[in-house]
Amino acid sequence: MSTDSVVSTGTYAPKPGAAPVGRMIAAQTALETRMLLRNGEQLLLTVIIPSLLLVLFSTVDIIDTGTDKAVDFLAPGILALAVLSTAFTGQAIATGFERRYGVLKRLGASPLPRWALMTAKTLSVLVTEVLQIALLTAIALGLGWSPHGDPLSVLLLLVLGTAAFSGLGLLMAGTLKAEATLAAANLVFLLLLVGGGVIVPLAKFPDAARSVLELLPISALSDGLRAVLQDGAALPWGDALTLAVWAVLGLGAAARFFRWE
Repeated sequence: MSTDSVVSTGTYAPKPGAAPVGRMIAAQTALETRMLLRNGEQLLLTVIIPSLLLVLFSTVDIIDTGTDKAVDFLAPGILALAVLSTAFTGQAIATGFERRYGVLKRLGASPLPRWALMTAKTLSVLVTEVLQIALLTAIALGLGWSPHGDPLSVLLLLVLGTAAFSGLGLLMAGTLKAEATLAAANLVFLLLLVGGGVIVPLAKFPDAARSVLELLPISALSDGLRAVLQDGAALPWGDALTLAVWAVLGLGAAARFFRWE
């Protein structure tokens, strides 16, 4: 037998081919979370600003919240603000610049499916929110906060709020230029901070303005959390329905109009 007819077989390691989708999503989620936590501007937006607002307005009598302890009113609103800062503002800005620099285009050409990339981004947001909520809860408890209500109702409201703000953030990042997204996301953050019932009670606004502000997702989330955590009420179905509608509209529009390039 000639040497030309001998066919050798071997074992190749690592085995060529894409990793399982679950493992790819987990790896991308860990990467997205590390990138977010290493970004000083994102930490300022998602951690430092909400913490400072909670401490400042709870210890200094600036706004009449109508409660014996200001922290009882402020803590649920600041938790809603934390969801807004991470799921909407932070995600919109980061995704917008990833789109501008071609990161999304390259990731879209990788074995990681595009839906899996969006799933990883959403999971990264949830991981960050868990850290935010743990920190803000510890600060609020240290300031004398006494939360009430069903934790499952709080969890459902937070998940619905995250879905609503994520959809709106991805819609903005996928349709506007990065610079426009940066400006618009920060502007929306400031406007909702003032007019979303986070720090200033909606009752202080004129009736016509209040009827519009109550339809905003930040108002529904802050009021819903306040109803449960401050008043000990059952799940506020009206606020939950408002958040669910925003989530469906935002995620649906993002899936329809998001441009990867």
